[in-house]
Amino acid sequence: MPTITEIFIHQDVVDTPQAKLISAHFTNIPKHIVQNGQSVYQAVLKKSADPILQGKRVLFLTQNRGAFLKSCPGTKTYTCCGYEILHIGTFCTMDCSYCILQSYFHPPVLQYFVNHDALMIELEKNFSSDTIHRIGTGEFTDSMIWERWTNLSEMLVSKFSEQSNSVLELKTKTTAIQRLKHLRHNKKTIVSWSLNTEKVIRQEERGTTSLQNRIAAAVECQSWGYPLSFHFDPLIIYDGCERDYEKVIEMLFSSIAPENVVWISLGTFRFMPDLKPIVQQRFPHSKIVYGEFIPGLDGKMRYFKPLRIALYKTIIKKIAEIAPNVLVYFCMEDDDVWGNCLGFLPEEKGGLPKMLDQSAAQHCELKL
Repeated sequence: MPTITEIFIHQDVVDTPQAKLISAHFTNIPKHIVQNGQSVYQAVLKKSADPILQGKRVLFLTQNRGAFLKSCPGTKTYTCCGYEILHIGTFCTMDCSYCILQSYFHPPVLQYFVNHDALMIELEKNFSSDTIHRIGTGEFTDSMIWERWTNLSEMLVSKFSEQSNSVLELKTKTTAIQRLKHLRHNKKTIVSWSLNTEKVIRQEERGTTSLQNRIAAAVECQSWGYPLSFHFDPLIIYDGCERDYEKVIEMLFSSIAPENVVWISLGTFRFMPDLKPIVQQRFPHSKIVYGEFIPGLDGKMRYFKPLRIALYKTIIKKIAEIAPNVLVYFCMEDDDVWGNCLGFLPEEKGGLPKMLDQSAAQHCELKL
């Protein structure tokens, strides 16, 4: 992963505990106090012909001036899971060819929000409700890349352990789990990995850890009593991918007990059209944007539906053979795909959010 070469600190957060803690980790690199983010963006643009890569080397400590907790944007045309995003920061030190963040931020900058007092206030309000909340930090960043410099996991895992209606999901492609070992989690934190075939990881997920190491990290978290989840998203279609994904599932459940898995999500590669030229420029050897795509109802390019369904059926069949009781769901697919691949529609079981809430309640000892 890229090394941080420069730090920018917003003047309003210079004296915060988090800014001081993180700054102490970087004793030999330039630090700049700025009045706004424009100085950071200019620094990223000026120093590299690849501002996306440069953005992974520049850390901006600032505050979140909006809400920390937000509903997953989803779309009306595809079934949404009712997830909530805990907005801890933006961008990522890893460099996956398919990453939507490349086109989401202009230019992308590695930001970390340090106003944790406000974050805690929002969480307290959330915890006081009578409904289950499934909350994740991995929408605009990887949940665990911050472990090298912050006490984020310790703070969040400990906070979630004190209540019984919300669950935290930490989703990652890393093995940065050692700080989780001795935390009192009370099963209120799900540690989660994005999984893919060894070929996709090697060719498209630059700077990430291997499949074997991800599963090994999951095995450690399992031994520490954490509930687990896994996300096969994005699934990439290529010659021989069906057998490769079956091998991943076999490898996973050779080490992970199905009863410790809260859910598995499936989603094929999809992208807004403006991502294609970025992938072509930054990853000239990648072939992922040249598949059989058609525009979806949400404007994203998606694999032709029969191709998606065929791959989904293969993966679901393999999971059912090994771990028939694990909840499998789709990320952003329509009723046609649900019916063809799983044999039911979410509405027949009370809706996808209810299905996930029930599984979270069962595995994480939440109050329904």
